[in-house]
Amino acid sequence: MNPAQGAALPGSLAGRVVLVTGVGGGLGTAAARACARSGATVVLLGRALRKLERVYDAIVQESREPLLYPLDLAGASPPDYAALAERLQAQLGRLDGVLHCAADFPGLTPFEQADPAVFARTVHVNFTARAWLSQACLPLLRQQEDAALVFVVDDPQRVGQAYWGAYGASQQAQRALLTSLHDETAAGPVRVSGLQPGPMRTALRARAFTHDEDQQAVAAETYAPACISLLSMAGASHRGAIWNPV
Repeated sequence: MNPAQGAALPGSLAGRVVLVTGVGGGLGTAAARACARSGATVVLLGRALRKLERVYDAIVQESREPLLYPLDLAGASPPDYAALAERLQAQLGRLDGVLHCAADFPGLTPFEQADPAVFARTVHVNFTARAWLSQACLPLLRQQEDAALVFVVDDPQRVGQAYWGAYGASQQAQRALLTSLHDETAAGPVRVSGLQPGPMRTALRARAFTHDEDQQAVAAETYAPACISLLSMAGASHRGAIWNPV
């Protein structure tokens, strides 16, 4: 079995409601479809409505109907996330997991030449927006006997090098937030963990590497089972940790 498959089992998310961000992108789309096939009611969050609708249609054909929630994380504010949590409570009555896949990477840029607005947007989407969404969802997650808050993160040794700028900095900040949240929630039902996939063939990664120099990259679907594992009760063994299943 591919190590990225972890301990994911068919039906391991049955009865759960899972919110996936970044749907329309590589891993967000793959994870959302895999979660639905594993029995979850999936909330599809992304900024491009047409892409969301395509994923929605695919999931309806494969499994159960998901909930569509278009939202641009770059412009969303805390009240927007509070409204999302209120809708989930009113419409679905629960939330069992959040998978943070949404990411923003403008490309490799020397720090001196970075546009301040682009720098701020990158930090916001990759860090602040994830923090605000987590904050809004924690009360709902805490209502369950077992719930998961999962951050998909990048390799710090790679993105901490020259020209990664705001993206690399936000990856380090996420790790600090993950540790802090784990310490705060360790005695409760909410499991906080991270997933560090290996290189994946995605549009985001293509902004830093050409196909010819990225021979090790694999399809995003390779890591969808690992997402299911962390969202399911099998993820308890990774509580407070960042899993690199390669």
